[in-house]
Amino acid sequence: MVENDETKFEPADVLRMFPTFVWKAELKPEVHQRINGTIVRTLDQIRRSLPELAPGQAWQSDQALHKLEGFRELVSCVNDTVTSVLEFLKIVCDAFEITGFWANISATGAGHGMHSHPNNFLSGVYYVQAHEGADTINFHDPRPQPNIIRPPVTELTAENTDQVVVKVKNGTLLVFPAWLPHSVDANSTDKPRISIGFNVMFTSYTEKMSKPLW
Repeated sequence: MVENDETKFEPADVLRMFPTFVWKAELKPEVHQRINGTIVRTLDQIRRSLPELAPGQAWQSDQALHKLEGFRELVSCVNDTVTSVLEFLKIVCDAFEITGFWANISATGAGHGMHSHPNNFLSGVYYVQAHEGADTINFHDPRPQPNIIRPPVTELTAENTDQVVVKVKNGTLLVFPAWLPHSVDANSTDKPRISIGFNVMFTSYTEKMSKPLW
């Protein structure tokens, strides 16, 4: 509510327009412990011939891990979550598909600059190892206009900030619009941070869903 002079105005409302959603799911401990153990073993096998990461270094796998048996259970969780997201958005969708599914391993001091994921509808990330000091992701205001004038504020709030920091932990699964800019701060721990990124797009988009809206 906006406060105003009650002698002049009726009570005022704040209208929230064009919301940006980030969906956050937490896998049950017995589920994510099983999934994470399988993922770590699979990644160790993939990286068996590679050197250990030095401080400040990060490694990213190819983008087809969803085709490997070691990621089958996580893929099922992603599909279930995306289905719920599309239902929440009331989107008519015959089918969707994972267009990319990759591992990120960040050594001490390694982060990831601000970016987005073009030519996809949804993106997401699942956390395998997210220790304190390597357990956040930053989402940035996608609108350029608020940066034109930036007056000082007495307190940072959800209504005036240009960045939202989301805390995560082992077993956290996030889904968000692919266009939403995001970044990851440098890993400040002595243990590697491990996450799985993914992108999702409508199947046969150009044939079924890209007709003009006029």
